[in-house]
Amino acid sequence: MKVLVIGNGGREHALAWKLAQSSKVQMVFVAPGNGGTAADTRLRNVPITDLGALAEFALHEKIGLTVVGPEGPLAAGVVDLFRNRGLRVFGPTQAAAQLESSKAFAKEFMQRHHIPTATHQTFGDAAQAHAYVDGKGAPIVIKADGLAAGKGVVVAATLAQAHEAIDWMLAGHEADNKLGVQHNAGGARVVIEDFLEGEEASFIVLCDGKNVLSLATSQDHKRLLDDDQGPNTGGMGAYSPAPVVTPNVHAKVMQEIILPTIHGMARDGHVYTGFLYAGLMIDAHGQPRTVEFNCRLGDPETQPILMRLKSDLVDVLAHAVEGTLDQVELEWDRRVSLGVVMASAGYPLTPRKGDAIHGLPAESSDAVVFHAGTAAAGGGALLTAGGRVLCVTALADSVKQAQQRAHDVLRGIHFDGAQYRRDIGHRAIKR
Repeated sequence: MKVLVIGNGGREHALAWKLAQSSKVQMVFVAPGNGGTAADTRLRNVPITDLGALAEFALHEKIGLTVVGPEGPLAAGVVDLFRNRGLRVFGPTQAAAQLESSKAFAKEFMQRHHIPTATHQTFGDAAQAHAYVDGKGAPIVIKADGLAAGKGVVVAATLAQAHEAIDWMLAGHEADNKLGVQHNAGGARVVIEDFLEGEEASFIVLCDGKNVLSLATSQDHKRLLDDDQGPNTGGMGAYSPAPVVTPNVHAKVMQEIILPTIHGMARDGHVYTGFLYAGLMIDAHGQPRTVEFNCRLGDPETQPILMRLKSDLVDVLAHAVEGTLDQVELEWDRRVSLGVVMASAGYPLTPRKGDAIHGLPAESSDAVVFHAGTAAAGGGALLTAGGRVLCVTALADSVKQAQQRAHDVLRGIHFDGAQYRRDIGHRAIKR
């Protein structure tokens, strides 16, 4: 079978890496891919980003399965397009992907179907948003309604930060869109939410329209700096499993969040297939609430999760496309996996590109460097080409050992201005 992975980030490198391990796979194409997928002989980059051209490529190459990595193509309707051409593709339709592409849609959906989440209001008028924030006080959470590559959320500790976020996302979005938000029809909107106390976790499942299969739990680290300081990013590292998701919490998430979401989407006429990612806040009593939904695998959570997956991912996704996920049981490595992101200078707002990368190691059984923002240059050179450049991912018997192993590898890698956190996994280590 030939497989196509759509995307160019660390998540897509990890997906292609895992899919290529299947004995059923002849070749994994990655469109458009990155420097890491270009260097792997089991993978082949395809320099196509136009969705119609990708569908033509899939037909011409007789692609047996397409896996969509990022949110942009999903929001643009790539799954609908591929299905209409008779192609097997795993992901949600454009209508179902509104759970991620519109935070206002998601909040209204959760309210309608009684899915636990923070109290919220949605605004398209900046003056009304500012007045609402003044009435609520801080801390408070400001979210851009459209897609923002994981960076359209500001957890404002002060009213000044909240007002600045509103201006970024709403009042000045046309003149100075620092966040790169893809606004939905009707113009810019912000969702303003109450601040939730607790510990975050990432809960990702596969859905085939009626059956749900949960992946290993994980925990992302959104802040740029150690001790969870600095601005929000797309994610500076992750580890799996997340001990905060106890068996009791896991059962609550499935019964109170995941299954009501799948059933609610079906009742609303949007049967959900694909990965569904619930970003959770778990309070001191073990009660989970939904921070947000994503309609794809998380990045960088995918990297440590797939490092632990022992099952054949091609088989799993084939069942998901055929609607038979109830016939699948996943097998996991019992060890902990932890990934540390190396980001470029200036990330997240003004990432620098074009710095030479040196010291990349060969893949080993317990450590893999997944590429995100990299590009191949002449003579075998590799350059930074995005905000998050690499994710150094390691397996070990404990979180602390996995952290140490990742940093052992990371210390040998160099590019000017590299930023990374030294405390990924700190909550699990403290436990």
